[in-house]
Amino acid sequence: MFDASADIGDSVLEEWRQRALSLERALGAVVLGQSAAIRLLTIAVFARGHVLLEGGVGVGKTTLLRAAARALGGQYQRVEGTIDLMPQDLVYHTHVDRDGRPRVDPGPLLVHGEALTVFFFNEINRARPQVHSLLLRVMAERTLTAFNAEHRFPHLLVFADRNRVEKEETFELPGAARDRFLMEIEVVPGEDEEVHRALTFETRFHDTDQLLQDVPAAMIPYASLAAIADAIQHSVRTGPAVQRFVGHLRRATHRPGDYGVRLDDVDMAELIAGGASPRGMSMLVRAAKVAAWLDGRLDVGPEDLHAVFHPVLAHRIFFTPIYELQRSRLGRDLTTEILIRVPAP
Repeated sequence: MFDASADIGDSVLEEWRQRALSLERALGAVVLGQSAAIRLLTIAVFARGHVLLEGGVGVGKTTLLRAAARALGGQYQRVEGTIDLMPQDLVYHTHVDRDGRPRVDPGPLLVHGEALTVFFFNEINRARPQVHSLLLRVMAERTLTAFNAEHRFPHLLVFADRNRVEKEETFELPGAARDRFLMEIEVVPGEDEEVHRALTFETRFHDTDQLLQDVPAAMIPYASLAAIADAIQHSVRTGPAVQRFVGHLRRATHRPGDYGVRLDDVDMAELIAGGASPRGMSMLVRAAKVAAWLDGRLDVGPEDLHAVFHPVLAHRIFFTPIYELQRSRLGRDLTTEILIRVPAP
């Protein structure tokens, strides 16, 4: 375990970069055809950011998050989003013990104390808004007040997935809750026929529990992640040209028309209710620094910002009500056009 206050040199950062690349290979061996999603998830882990995976049923969202949780080690808890889940269900568990006496035990958020590393919320949009509100503070501050005490989760990463196909008995996440996720990552089936053949006919992919045993447990020392993440942020540089580029990207999310951004069948003057916030832009730079580091560079380039622009910022741009229902399409189209229209240095 590294001391967060210690000076972490380039050789240690390179050693950890190799660990990160090994993590990607391990995940790629059990979740086929999702190299882009795996790279983004790896960036989020080393940027110390929470992750929301989106996609249809059966595309590998849950398998990917479970595999990442196994690789990180530490203590792990999983909660299933259901319509009857209440906030207190995350904090405490009431039951009658074998002696017939009522008991109150710590719930999934508290049972492991500070050792909790991954909290996996499966189908988060099936939970009520009250549950989202509780999770909001935990994600933002990594603390929770319960039983007259403040509980801290210094190593916590929240992984969640959202089924956007089924809409019955679901509750869309409010903007404030979505903003707490560093990234929203889309998991979509690829077109590689060899991948589909393997997933369909190779029996190792038919038993997820057994498949996950192929991922080395605790291959990333979770207790050192915060120090390594901090070292990455201090070591990777953003030059003046990149800083000006980031400024233009921010302004383009507020006033896309000023940069010549046009979308079919969209009144650009009526599209944006709110662009990227200062926090959103800082998260963009944070993720871009990790992207550069993973590629073996200590200077952020435009390509690093391009790589993380959509998953970091699309859910932080607010559309007016008339366009909000088309977010899944318009978000991708808007970020794509911004990257085309804003000249890179």
